[in-house]
Amino acid sequence: MQNTIDLNQPVAEVIKAHPELLDLLIDLAFKPLANPVMRNTVGKVTSLKAGSKMASVSLEKIVTTLENNGYDVIGGDHD
Repeated sequence: MQNTIDLNQPVAEVIKAHPELLDLLIDLAFKPLANPVMRNTVGKVTSLKAGSKMASVSLEKIVTTLENNGYDVIGGDHD
């Protein structure tokens, strides 16, 4: 259960629990996460699910990428 990512959890919490995901998420299209101020402001209130719409990246691509990197994904329409 420790490698579980909830798409409804704020991005900042996901990164806090899984700091190794930061570069992966930035590469996926979440470029603002490279800025610590953005991670600590917008990241605290924006989930991966909502962020996918803002970053124009499909939720399916996020789920597939996370699963391919060994994570179980829950939340959103994916359940």
